[in-house]
Amino acid sequence: MLDLLRRPRTRSQARAALILLAVLLALLPFLTEAALGRSWVRVLDFALLYVILALGLNIVVGYAGLLDLGYVAFYALGAYLYAWLASPHFGLHLPFWAVLPLGAALAGVFGVLLGAPTLRLRGDYLAIVTLGFGEIIRIFMNNLNAPVNITNGPQGINLIDPVHVAGLSFGKTQQVLGLTLSSAHFYYYLFLAFTLATIFIAYRLQDSRIGRAWVAIREDEVAAAAMGIDTRNVKLLAFAMGALFGGLAGGLFAAFQGFISPESFNLWESILILCMIVLGGMGHIPGVILGALLLTVLPEALRYLGDWQRLVLGEVLVEPTDLRMLLFGAALVLMMIYRPEGLIPSRQRKREFHAEDGVLEQEQASLYDTRT
Repeated sequence: MLDLLRRPRTRSQARAALILLAVLLALLPFLTEAALGRSWVRVLDFALLYVILALGLNIVVGYAGLLDLGYVAFYALGAYLYAWLASPHFGLHLPFWAVLPLGAALAGVFGVLLGAPTLRLRGDYLAIVTLGFGEIIRIFMNNLNAPVNITNGPQGINLIDPVHVAGLSFGKTQQVLGLTLSSAHFYYYLFLAFTLATIFIAYRLQDSRIGRAWVAIREDEVAAAAMGIDTRNVKLLAFAMGALFGGLAGGLFAAFQGFISPESFNLWESILILCMIVLGGMGHIPGVILGALLLTVLPEALRYLGDWQRLVLGEVLVEPTDLRMLLFGAALVLMMIYRPEGLIPSRQRKREFHAEDGVLEQEQASLYDTRT
């Protein structure tokens, strides 16, 4: 669908696809609530948040080829800044439209601070440094409650203000145009707007001169520098742009949940977001979106495995939590073996993997000819 909208064959096809997609997205929370219950509308909200996070990390990992295992730190910075400026913790209650840009800007600044000392690192070394950065931020948030209470420590910050638009609170169920909209419905449409904006920006970055510079660095940094690309500034820009989207998602998460704590921003979150990119197709926006949706929705669906075992077998043989992680790990292993390029890879990445297969077959054929 996204590819059709981006490269339409005819204007009528593009218009029909756009109308169909808009109607589906507008009705999706109501259809989901009718079929699965209101709790699944919240799952959709989290899925949209993870799409924003995955697209942000895709700039760093998918475009620039910089392995970042501390991405959740920027998520945490955006969430905590929103909580500081829109909760009783410091007595400030600024509007969300003023706090969200500040959270994104703070995360972007820290992205530059992380990228500056790691410019010469790649691969495993860069992964270790970024992992350490993510853990440092989490530990700071967990311990900055004395001597001055900044983060409220492991108890977290609660009573965070919900989003207000034109006097309409997104934290309450209200009637709008004859429709009963819950908090989950309001946040769905808000998150959808930010998600569509993020997708638009990601496409523009991908097709821009900066995007091509990121890809050049990913493929061969030495050759990119020889062609006149300022690798230092371009890599710093990748870190800053990716962190900016992480901070934006963090602010939205804090407003949606109304409560945050350091436990919400552990290493597992960074690994999960990275898995979304790898599973869907690294560097390919439709693939990243698919990976984010799958790894958000499927774990929630697997929660019902306990009920299924009780219905079919009469008892629960394997706890649903353990079985979820087992199936999750098995799916990743199978993906790496049979489809390492991802579910929806870009054409370039797909050619790279198939080219390697072709070279291997050619080498085996040449070796056979030599032996005979």
